[in-house]
Formats: sequence, C-alpha cells, structure tokens
Amino acid sequence: MPDGPIYLDHQATTPVDPRVLAAMLPWFTERFGNPHSVDHAHGWTAEEAVEQARREVAALIGAEAREIVFTSGATEANNLAIRGLAPALVAAGRCQIIASPLEHPCVMACLDTLASEGFTIRFLAVGPAGLVDPAEVASLLGPATGLVSVMAANHEIGTVQPIDEIGRLARAAGALFHVDAAQAAGKIPLAMAGVDLMTLSAHKLYGPKGIGALAVRRTVRPLLKPLILGGGQEQGLRSGTVPVPLAVGFGAAAVLAGAEMGAETARLVQRRDRLLDRLRGAGLIVHLHGDPVRRLAGNINFRIDRLDAETIIALVRDRVALSTGAACASAERAPSRVLRAIGLGDTEALGALRIGLGRSTSEADVDAAAAALIEACRELGA
Repeated sequence: MPDGPIYLDHQATTPVDPRVLAAMLPWFTERFGNPHSVDHAHGWTAEEAVEQARREVAALIGAEAREIVFTSGATEANNLAIRGLAPALVAAGRCQIIASPLEHPCVMACLDTLASEGFTIRFLAVGPAGLVDPAEVASLLGPATGLVSVMAANHEIGTVQPIDEIGRLARAAGALFHVDAAQAAGKIPLAMAGVDLMTLSAHKLYGPKGIGALAVRRTVRPLLKPLILGGGQEQGLRSGTVPVPLAVGFGAAAVLAGAEMGAETARLVQRRDRLLDRLRGAGLIVHLHGDPVRRLAGNINFRIDRLDAETIIALVRDRVALSTGAACASAERAPSRVLRAIGLGDTEALGALRIGLGRSTSEADVDAAAAALIEACRELGA
C-alpha cells in the first residue's frame, strides 16, 4: 500500500491486486486490438481475451459465460436490471416490485423512478440485524409481483441476506429475482441458481474501476430493454466497445477471489475480532451495527456512545482512512438511510463509523488503527 493513512475503507473500493495489474498491462500496449474488429488477428486476440474474462467472471458465481454482460460498473448493471425490465413488467401486468430498504442508492433511485411511472414498490421490514425475513417476502408476493430485488451483502453494515431462500420463493410465485452482489462477490460463495439477474463490480474485489457486469439468465435476456444503444455489443444489451484491459483485470480478479476466498475470510475475521477486542479492551462501549455473524468478514460498522463519527474521523484522518458509510453518498451530511432502517435514531446514526478491512490489512495496521481511534475517543471524553 502507498504511504499515508492506513486504508480501512475496502467497502468503498479495493486496490488493484498486483497480480491483476500484471495481467492487464499487455492489453494496454502490446495487444491493443478492438475486440469487435472481426477482420484481423488483433481483433480476434482481443475478442478471445474478453471471452476468457467472461468465463472467469461467470465461474465465480456459477453462471454460464454467455450470461455475463459487461457494463461500466455496478450502477449501470443495476439500472439495466431494474429499468431495463420495466417495459416487460408493464406488458405482463406485473407492476409490483418488492425490495429491501437497505439497497444501494442506485437501486433506490431506479425504484423511485419506476414509482413515479406507476409501479408499486413494497419495501420489506428489517430488524436491528438488518436481515430480510423470507416469510415476509412470501407474504408480499402475489400475481402482480414482477420483480424482487434484495442485495446479497450490505455496503454499510455488511449483513449477508438469505438470498437462496428468497430466490426460491420468488421463482415459485413467478417473479424475477435480482441480486446486487457488488459487495458480496469474491467475499462469500455465490450461486446463480435461483437468481435471474446478478450485479457485479470489479473494483470491489481487487480489480479495476470502470467495469462491472450483469449476469442475466438466458430466459430473462429477451425481456431486457437496453439502456445504451449503438453497435449492439454484449448480445445487444450494452452497446459500446468492451475495454479489454479492464475485462482481463476483472477476470483475473475473479479467479484470485475464488481461489483465496476461504483463507482470506478467516484472516479478515481474525483481524476484525482483534480490532474490536482492542477497542473494547480500552474500555470503550462499542455498539456493533448489523448481524454479528451473518456479515462480511471485513466489515465493522459501529458507534461509540455520545460521539460523532465525523469528529472522530477528523481526529484520525492523518493516520487512518475510514468512512461514515456509502462512498457515493458521502457528500451528504445526513443520517444513513440504512442505519435508520434498522432502527437507529438520527444521533445514533450520525455516530456510526464504517471500517472495511481488506487483503493487505495487517495485524500491525489493526493495532495502529485501534490506537488512533482509542486516542481520539479519549480526547472526545469517552
């Protein structure tokens, strides 16, 4: 990692793994062909690289390679999944959508848009752990339900949802099931079985920024209306030249994540518990947000009584890089919608800190970060 504060914001983004970068570099210079150039070897070589990356990304989630549609990132993939389905849902008379209230802002914005166009959006209740109850999903499903959208793992509190069970319920009711797996892919095992559309992002799993994917079941593909028109690339669902170096990096990152997931999870749990033990051992009363067990291994979302998160961050920012929540909403000084949904009041939500441990986080990093946080909290009277 570069010099500077200890980086503990891996939910916002991850550094490109050096092994991923090494795989990408030749495709910027030596192998620069357009993968859609069909008349010469430069294009054929680039096309095969993209298809290999497609196979590698698909393998991470148990999908078929032809089900992977490359996009510019998870935001575009979520838009394609939700807004791209809207015309087909209207035609089928299934204009009810069921969703978790913990979804990423880009999903919520899509749902707000569809609500303004006449769709009925039903939000599920979640308790303090941030878990969706499949029984409530079952109670809301009906003939008018066209889509269920529940993220696999939350970007703020790390809670991992029971998507297998939700998927079975949706399919039995004839509804499609969309899973935003941007935070989960490469961190927990995922399977496309029972899921119709799954959103992925490369830069959340040590790949490059600027590329993501929507995994789309073959039976669902004809229902999607493309949002970006042009040359008809990506099976007509996403026009535009596929960036070969980014696709190669995405594939390489997916391979590494699949191979190292188990060891990495164990290491992150140990680091996470060590940091919490340091804070609690110093006498701080730590309130952990989200499910204590069903959560991403590297996620710690917590507050210290009566302390404001931004004040703590201001005191430690030269030594530790952490956040208050979603990077895409960080310009807004308002209580987290996710934390309010799990029952926190405004003052409690404004006290929340999000720590994201990652592949390069060492025990020394954890100890130094804990010391900095303890010092800041002591300065603030905790």
